[in-house]
Amino acid sequence: MPAPDPRRPGVLEPALRSIRSGTFGIVPLALAVGALTGLGAIGFRWLISHATLLFSGTTDVAAAAPGTHPTHPGLPWLGIWFIVLAPVVGGLIYGPLLQRFAPEARGHGVPEVMLAVSRHGGRIRPRVAAVKALASAICIGSGGSVGREGPIVQIGSALGSTVAQVLRMPIDRVRTLVAAGAAAGIAATFNAPIAGVLFALELILREFSARTFGIVVLSSVTASVVARAAVGSEALVQMPALTVDDARTYLLFALLGVVAGAAGVGFVKVLYAVEDLCDKVWRGPEWARPAVGGVLVGLILLALPQLYGVGYPALSAGVHGDYVIGFLLLLMVGKLVATSLTLGVGGSGGVFAPSLFVGAMLGAAFGQAANAIAPDLAPSPAAFAVVGMGAVFAGTARAPLTAVVMLFELTGEYSIILPLMLAVALAAGVSHLLMSRDTVYTLKLRRRGIELDEHPADKSLASRSVREAMEAAPPVVSTSTPLPQAAQRLLASGRSSLPVVDDGVLVGLLRADRAADALESDDEAGAATVELVVDDIARIPVSATLRDGLEALRHRHDDGSGGAVVDDAGAVVGWLTHHAVLTALTAGATSGAVADRG
Repeated sequence: MPAPDPRRPGVLEPALRSIRSGTFGIVPLALAVGALTGLGAIGFRWLISHATLLFSGTTDVAAAAPGTHPTHPGLPWLGIWFIVLAPVVGGLIYGPLLQRFAPEARGHGVPEVMLAVSRHGGRIRPRVAAVKALASAICIGSGGSVGREGPIVQIGSALGSTVAQVLRMPIDRVRTLVAAGAAAGIAATFNAPIAGVLFALELILREFSARTFGIVVLSSVTASVVARAAVGSEALVQMPALTVDDARTYLLFALLGVVAGAAGVGFVKVLYAVEDLCDKVWRGPEWARPAVGGVLVGLILLALPQLYGVGYPALSAGVHGDYVIGFLLLLMVGKLVATSLTLGVGGSGGVFAPSLFVGAMLGAAFGQAANAIAPDLAPSPAAFAVVGMGAVFAGTARAPLTAVVMLFELTGEYSIILPLMLAVALAAGVSHLLMSRDTVYTLKLRRRGIELDEHPADKSLASRSVREAMEAAPPVVSTSTPLPQAAQRLLASGRSSLPVVDDGVLVGLLRADRAADALESDDEAGAATVELVVDDIARIPVSATLRDGLEALRHRHDDGSGGAVVDDAGAVVGWLTHHAVLTALTAGATSGAVADRG
């Protein structure tokens, strides 16, 4: 029996081709990514709960009452000082783990996923999922004041990327499955499938299309179903009854939105200022940084144990009115500093939950103050706490759609949807005014010199002038030139258009089609001049960069004939076409490749 020819396609090859490029082939993969991420989210929760139990001896230290100092039941001889030691020991474990196996898993995770989608074709190393899950669980369990949304987004995205890479799928499908994994992570972790979809489209892919939307929805729904089967479907934060009866109360919500937007910007500024300070001060090996920095985190937790880990018990207590205004503001500032320190010293965890915590404390304090001043206008301080959560997140991430839907799904309260929309919109606007285009996610990348909206060729285009790429100027015709004579000159040039000047200054373009139409349709056109048919033209200063020149050509929407390069006096000194720009770019790429080989 002859041996099989290895060059012949296998039996599975047609199925693989359908999965890689077929219309419906990606559907089962979206379902698989959703199911895997749902299981991953369940496992991640298990890791966090058991790490918390190991390091603290309780299910959640953050449930401690104000003024109390919990102790570790298994280590009574340490007394209250165990809470200082826990972040140090945790750092000694996850610091070397991250340094050795996946340094990109350090930090809050979402920027790395955004970068992978934007620049690396969605490719994420498979080991990132396992390392991120373990390191973040240890960081949170040992007291790191961070959230679990960043880790699960990176975990789900890594799973989606791994599935796509194993099947050698095209780049667009790799990116789609990465986004599907991110959506599934949010859906499974927060029981928020709609918000998961919006998070993936608004922040990860940063684009909307019907095909991508469908795939991401399938993954998100699957993950949510899997997670609900294991942990139930209750809202993450149980809310008291919320009411907004007076239309004047909306003015208070608007004011809260403005304040929360500024608070969100402050959160981002402090986060990266602390990171810069840690970078400046630290001189030791990176693997030891989380342990040494853990001492500072532990001292904060010693004063405010409610900041231990994610801190949902304290968040819930603040929303329900269990804390006074002064303690709410103390927790707000403390959370901001503790989260910044945890990430600044090299911890692994998300910033979404901390932004919700800060927003809840700010909103609850605002609501209590408003209730004390005007009880008729603010009968329900909890409503302000919920709105503050969404508004601060909108101020940090500038994702208003995700913020509104996420808070609705987290609380199950539709009664505050209108004030939530108002405050979130104002918070996002204030954030944009104060922080321009940066968000808590994109700023991390821009500080490393990475612009997500920048095309890879932009740097080359911006560093070269039009003078370097322009072609020789074609013959010009004057506005006073008779049209038949100009048409003959146009034919002789072999071009489809010629620049038109008046006293040597560029005024427009003579196009062959317009000249032919005029000569054909008007009996008196033979006596007319070029001025009768002059058309607009792209004018490009000779001192402009190639990027500016290319933008001028794009906005012209002409037939590809190009644009005139002019000097300061308006005289034509050259001609720029898409072909000339492409030639310049290709020459740059070729010379760069030669230099690399050399």
